[in-house]
Amino acid sequence: MTDIAQPSHTGAPAMPKKRSHLQNLAANKSLWRGITAIAVFLVIWEIGARWDEWFGKEWMIPGIGLIPPPSDVFEAWLKVLPKPGYWNSWYQSLTRVLSGFLSAMIIGIPFGLALAVNKYFRDIFFPPFEILRPIPPLAWVPASLIFWPTNEMSIAFVTFLGAFFTIVINVVGGARTIDVRYLRAAQSMGASQWDLFSKIILPGTLPSIFTGAAVGMGITWEVVLAAEMISGGGTQGGGGLGFFIWNSYMGGSLEQIVVGMISIGIAGYLCSSAIRMLGDWFMPWRRLF
Repeated sequence: MTDIAQPSHTGAPAMPKKRSHLQNLAANKSLWRGITAIAVFLVIWEIGARWDEWFGKEWMIPGIGLIPPPSDVFEAWLKVLPKPGYWNSWYQSLTRVLSGFLSAMIIGIPFGLALAVNKYFRDIFFPPFEILRPIPPLAWVPASLIFWPTNEMSIAFVTFLGAFFTIVINVVGGARTIDVRYLRAAQSMGASQWDLFSKIILPGTLPSIFTGAAVGMGITWEVVLAAEMISGGGTQGGGGLGFFIWNSYMGGSLEQIVVGMISIGIAGYLCSSAIRMLGDWFMPWRRLF
């Protein structure tokens, strides 16, 4: 009997080795583009801020020459990093933002869906909603200081308003743009009202919900910082980043003002990134593009 030749494994292609997380980061072109853009921005900022020192006041670049250079800002940042008051400011602002934002999500999403799917509910509540929506959240700060017994409750209320209207209008717009043919096709196959809502309307509105959440988060940070400046925000050690900036301004420390502004940018970026990650988890099809 002739022996059957066994396939040789010597010429088989080697399985690709799985790269580590660090190697994936090193190969991420988008990450390096972002780092390069930030580095170029810092170099231009440094040169523009020190231009008058090198060439005289008459050559000062408008809009940049009065801003402290990033090297001085970094030095001031190193001085405030060990101080508990700086991190208390982070904690206070982040707590206010999350409390107002989550309240706006819990109330705004069901309210927006009800406006989108129920005509009678929309006829009753949409007109007053549209009247209140154009009012800037900061315009509510003086009234909220009167309405609510404490500054903390006033800030929470204004923060809630900053995200609420944006979330609601995005939810309504997203739900109303769902193709009605999907609903009719589901009804023709015997789908109940709950099936229409849970399997068509809600999944179809998810992109608009997370878009509204991302925009609302940015507005919430703007509002809470302005409210902290106006209301005082408590004490210097725990008044929030808005009060940290205001207190630095009153003390004449331009470098700490910029430190507070950059801190706001970092906090807002982290919050928006968390929303995007949550959106990718709820909507896996978005990872394809």
